[in-house]
Formats: sequence, C-alpha cells, structure tokens
Amino acid sequence: MHSFQNTPSPTGGARRRATIVASGSIAAVAALLLSGCSAAEPAADGEVELTFMNQSRGQEAALTQLAEQYTTETGVKITIDSPGPADYLPKLQAKAQSKSMPDIYSSFNATDMAPFYKAGWAMDLTKELDGDWADDFSPAVIEMSTFDEGNNLGVPAGVYTVHWETQTYGFLVNPALTGISQDTAPTTGAEFVDALAGSTSGEKFSVAASLTPQLIQGLASNWLSDEEIEATFNGEASWEDDGWRNAFQFLVDLKDAGVIANNALPGGQDDNPNVETSFFTQATGSIFDASPGVSVGLRTNPEFEDYFSLPLPKLDGATLDPRSPGIPGKGAVINPKGPHPEEALDFVKWLTEPEQQSVFAEVGRILPTNPELLAAGDVPQQLAGYAAGVEDVQVMSATFTTDVKTAIIAEAQRLVLGEATVDEVLANIQAAQDRTP
Repeated sequence: MHSFQNTPSPTGGARRRATIVASGSIAAVAALLLSGCSAAEPAADGEVELTFMNQSRGQEAALTQLAEQYTTETGVKITIDSPGPADYLPKLQAKAQSKSMPDIYSSFNATDMAPFYKAGWAMDLTKELDGDWADDFSPAVIEMSTFDEGNNLGVPAGVYTVHWETQTYGFLVNPALTGISQDTAPTTGAEFVDALAGSTSGEKFSVAASLTPQLIQGLASNWLSDEEIEATFNGEASWEDDGWRNAFQFLVDLKDAGVIANNALPGGQDDNPNVETSFFTQATGSIFDASPGVSVGLRTNPEFEDYFSLPLPKLDGATLDPRSPGIPGKGAVINPKGPHPEEALDFVKWLTEPEQQSVFAEVGRILPTNPELLAAGDVPQQLAGYAAGVEDVQVMSATFTTDVKTAIIAEAQRLVLGEATVDEVLANIQAAQDRTP
C-alpha cells in the first residue's frame, strides 16, 4: 500500500496504521492461510442477506441507520454485527478458521489484516476503482489503500479496502480541565507541555501505549521527510537518526514536566478505549488520539461537547512542518468467497457515495474521504484540528513491521517509567528492525 499507518501498513502500501497491537496466536493466523469457501449460505427463502462485521463503536449508529435505509430501498437485508474493538480481531480470526467469514467486514490496520488478504478473504477492488467510483474518494486515500508490488507485508498487489473516513492524528483537549482555549491554543510542543504543566487538572495528559508508534512517527516528521520515514520502515535508514531521537525526547519532556497521567502509558488490549473513556468522562485533560476518537466520544458521552482537537505540534529545532500519519479510516472489506459478493459490492459502493458519507459525518462525526465534502470545510470544532492535517498527511508505501511496532510500544513504556534512555530505546528498536526478515 502506500502507507499503512493507524495502524501502519506494509511496505507496499497498506497504509492503515495500527492503533491496536497485533494479536492472535500463530495457529490462528496460520489457519487464515488455508483456502476454502465461506460457510455462509443464502437465506432459505431466497432473499439476499448480508452480514457486516463492524469493528468501530463510533460508527455503529450511523452504519445501522444506513443499513436499515438500504434494506428499505432494495430489499437486501443487512445485519450489523458489532463485537466491539477489543473482540473484533479475535472474532474475525475465529471466523476465518471456521471458514464462516462475514460478507463484509471492517478494514483494520494493515499489519493485522494482511493474513486475511493473503488468504483470499478480500476482494481486489483495483478494477472497480479504475472507473467513476474513484471520484468518491480523495486520491490520497486510494493511494494509501493500495498495496504495491513487493510490499513488506507480502500482500499481493491490489486494493482490498474502501473508506468513508479520512483518519489523522492529534490531541484532544478539554479546556475546562487544561485551561487551554481553542483560540489561544499552543502551536509548539514546548507551549503544549507548559500549558499542561500549568493546568489544575489532576490527570493532565495520556496516550495509549498502542498509539505511541503513530505519535512518534508524526513527531519525527518535524525532521524527516516521508521518504526518509519510509526508508526507516524498510530498513534502509537507521532508527537512531536524530529525527527519531527528537521524537522520543518529547515523551521525556512530558514525563519530566509531570503531566503524564499516573506517570505511565496505559497498555494492554483495551488501552486506547480506556484512554478515550478517561477523556470523554472528563477525568483526563488531554489525550493523543486518532480522529475516530471524536465519534467514539459521541457515543461514550454525547452530552460532552466542549472540547476540541489540535494537530501535531512543531517541536523545538524542527526543520520541517509536522505532518500527521494518515490512513484511510473506517471502511469495508468484501469477502469474495461469500454467497453474495456482487450484492455486497453494491452495498459498499452505496455506503461510499457522498450522500451516505454525509450521514456518517453528521451522525457519527466521522471525517469523510469524499473530496467535495472535505473541500466544504464544514466540520465540527471537535474535528477541526484533525481536518487541518488532511491536506499534508503523510503518504508512503511502507509502515512499521510487527517486530518494530511491538518494540516501540514496549520501549516507549520503559522510557516513561524511567527504565531506559532515549539512546537505549532507539538501539532496541533498531535491533527489532534488524531481526525483520
């Protein structure tokens, strides 16, 4: 793909960057590589029934509303199965093992989804996107969704996902807890740290360990171009470059200022959902999160409206303007082995039309991918900082390998706990890169 980030993506283009640590046993992943047909069968009465397995809590209401509308208009019955973000990947792996995959399922970070793509559980949409359908997406989103030949995840060249969300990264800020207002918000890293240090909030700032790869990647762009970041992902440049060193130093600055909640980075399978909950229940003043966090907040605490987002800050000594990691956000993968792949394709095409993207944006506060909707610039204040990162979002054909992503998560935690220096952290991450085949 082109940039597998929110989950980062492969060397060839799977851009979706992983926000959740890859999980699942070796046996489960191996099972995905077995060929076979889906166990799903047509409805007994001959009517078409499709199942969409949904990973996102934030889009569930909009997706359910649209599914009901589609059923009314076409007669095709759509069942939305939403196991929740923590259970989504294990359940999808189990479905692959039992060859009972859903007709449609949520796209996820490229690293975790690659086994499904390689096992043939995803329709290649390249030819479909050669036509008018491509007009429903910004070119960068299609580029970020494309796996190039020879990508570092070993996925056959193609496009296996389409998206109705553009995903960027930044900070969410509660002005009541931090004293930071949107009109006078800090624009540099030093100003941000100082503002948090001077706030009266007990828990000033938090970032989930699983999101530290995206935080570090974004901060490193203060010194590294997309090409240089991509070269690091591909093992052609060193993780011990000053750009990466300066990015990790920002975590040290937060730690030394005493603004990191509980003096640690939350870890574990539910780390980012827990961080988001702490923000939207107004227990933490600011968090690092992806733009989909805004839609999660609408569901978690719909009464909480007085917060805003900030793009990644410029750090002291930066030689470039910081750029958010970008990935296609919420979207869909079509199972070509299901009983109704063409009907599933029709439904997904309908979901990505501008009218339906508008519903996702209005009902779920989801940042759209449609160029016309983006150009209108009419997004709520909660998304404004994220929207600012769309124009110059990072676009590349590589992402973190699994070993490197795991190392960054572990080393960032050690750094904040005072168990390692920045130099030691970088050396361990480079060692993880060197272990990559």
